Amino acid sequence: MKQTAVIQVSMDGQRNFFCITEGEKVRRKAMKIAVGLSGVESLALKGQNRDQIEVKGDNIDTVKLATLLRKKVGHASIVSVAEDKKEEKKEKKEDEKKDEPKIQWPHGPPYAFYEIIDPCSIM
Repeated sequence: MKQTAVIQVSMDGQRNFFCITEGEKVRRKAMKIAVGLSGVESLALKGQNRDQIEVKGDNIDTVKLATLLRKKVGHASIVSVAEDKKEEKKEKKEDEKKDEPKIQWPHGPPYAFYEIIDPCSIM
């Protein structure tokens, strides 16, 4: 199941529990954490201040991603999680095409069926 998740992370220069980090360092660190999670195929920074991470992939555990970001970067909250409907529609169309016969004869099958009855069969 392909899905898209958007997580908002406070990525400006901030004071973390252990040290003070700058904005660009925080972005790099958050991206490394998100890409390291299993199932992630692509990542993008969104939002007006580039403070949202959009992650696309198969069976992404968004709760695990949010908790990892909270522990290592700062405040993180899940904005949205949605399934990609486009790919499912493509798969359904391909399945419908597979069910149809490839060759269609205009008047039925190209050969005739004849039943042969042998009246002299030995029983």
